[in-house]
Amino acid sequence: MATRKRAPVAGAPAAGDSADTDSTAPDTDLPDADAGDLAPARRRAARRPALDQSWLEGSIGYHLARARVVTAGIFTRAIGEPLDLRPVEFTILMLLSSNEDVTQTQLSDLLAISAPNMTILLDRCVKRGIVRRVRSETDRRAQTVQLTDLGRDLARRGHAIALTMEREALPSLSPGEYLILIELLRKITRHSHPAE
Repeated sequence: MATRKRAPVAGAPAAGDSADTDSTAPDTDLPDADAGDLAPARRRAARRPALDQSWLEGSIGYHLARARVVTAGIFTRAIGEPLDLRPVEFTILMLLSSNEDVTQTQLSDLLAISAPNMTILLDRCVKRGIVRRVRSETDRRAQTVQLTDLGRDLARRGHAIALTMEREALPSLSPGEYLILIELLRKITRHSHPAE
């Protein structure tokens, strides 16, 4: 009795999926399909209804995660690629621009990054020449993190872009809604960091 061949599964894994293989590929024992063979499957996938998200509509975390995808793309195009900065590196530059005598511990606590990972992150910034570690003037046993001239210039450029990049890319929000959204997000973070 002949073995029944399985048809290729339409639809590719979402970005970030941990699958090592592409589900769109046919079984290895089947001949390669040309573009004409795959076209009907792709048309059927396009006609499928959108996924029902009703059980997630009340989840703040779900909506924050989806919004994070949008804002991450905005950041990458406006700052990440042009200035060669990761979001956490940009955040550190902004914090060092507006605060003096900042310690590594303060950065770790505020950004919820473990001390070893923060050390690695700052080492990378030091190697790039945008921050430096110096002995604290008030406590010689402690080190503070400061911007170099290069880091200060990079921070100014990034800040100038950040002032408008999200508002211009999120036209669905009115200026008032934009401010309300920021305030609501600050309320959430203040619950974890009441001292802010």
